[in-house]
Amino acid sequence: MASDELDLLAASLRADASDVHAFVEGLAVKLEDAVPGRVHVYRWRGGFRKPKQVQRIVLDAGDRRLELRLAAGAIETSCSRMSGGIVLRRESLDVDAWLAALGEALRDEAKRSDATRAALERLMIS
Repeated sequence: MASDELDLLAASLRADASDVHAFVEGLAVKLEDAVPGRVHVYRWRGGFRKPKQVQRIVLDAGDRRLELRLAAGAIETSCSRMSGGIVLRRESLDVDAWLAALGEALRDEAKRSDATRAALERLMIS
């Protein structure tokens, strides 16, 4: 997947950011399809009979862990440096910087995996 295609994906995700819950749910679904096994999506039910909503997304990308949390209707994002499953350093990022880091991680994964590359291409079409 080309760099400009990932930039378009990030732009479409930013456009969806006006509705935070829809943005986070859309991102979770796209990542679950693109990088299964590397992404963990945590959903909680807001109350009895309410649908589950995404509260946290964690993407393990080699020596980095990208995390997005939805807290009180606001998005909090961070990037952690990992070694042997241990967090060495955690840095809070703004959403644009986090999306840039996500794009970089997905580009790296697409270079290593034909299945991921195909999933990312499907994301660009939908």
